[in-house]
Order: sequence, then C-alpha cells, then structure tokens
Amino acid sequence: MFDIAFSELVIVAIVALIVIGPEKLPKVARTLGALAGRMQRYMTQIKEEVNRESRFAELQQLQQEVQEAVSGAQASLESQVNNLAHDIADVSRETDTQVQDASVGAVESLPDQNQSKQKS
Repeated sequence: MFDIAFSELVIVAIVALIVIGPEKLPKVARTLGALAGRMQRYMTQIKEEVNRESRFAELQQLQQEVQEAVSGAQASLESQVNNLAHDIADVSRETDTQVQDASVGAVESLPDQNQSKQKS
C-alpha cells in the first residue's frame, strides 16, 4: 500500500516512543491499528460495491442486447409467417381457379355428350 522501508519504520517508531512516551505507546499503536483495519475494510467494501455496480451495468447491457436480438428474431419470424400466409393464399386462389375452370369445362362438355347420344 505505502512504499515505506523497514529503516523508515524504525525511525518513526523511535520518534513515536520519544514523543508519546513508553506508557501511552501501546494504546496509540492499538488505536492506529484499529483505524488502519477500519480503513482497509472500508476500502474493501468500496471496491466490492464498485465491482458489483460494474457487473450490474454489464448485465443490464447484456439484457438489452438479448432483448434486441429477441425482437429482431420475432420480427423476422413474423415476416416469414406473413410471406408464408400470402403464398398459401395465392396457391389456394390458383387451385380454386383451376377447380372452377375444370368444373366449367366439364359442364360445357356434358351437353356435347348428350347431343351425341341423342343423334345415335
């Protein structure tokens, strides 16, 4: 975390011993240790929260991409279904026309057969 060498720590400890005194130094050291621990836990919580928020943002982006893909696929399927329905309707109309033409042709040929029977 901090770039402090061992010799620098020894100098800080000697100055603290002289300034604070030997009877208060353990209490001050415990207090500083507790504060350092709290600060470290606080920084860890902040890092976790930032990571959680970034994952949440990524998940929202992924959700949006999936929704766009689904809507695109749905539109594509709907257009294919519409095209298929139009093709089926066209085929149905053609078959109806062919059936009508065949029935009209059959009806028209019937009197010709009746006339040929009457002549005989």
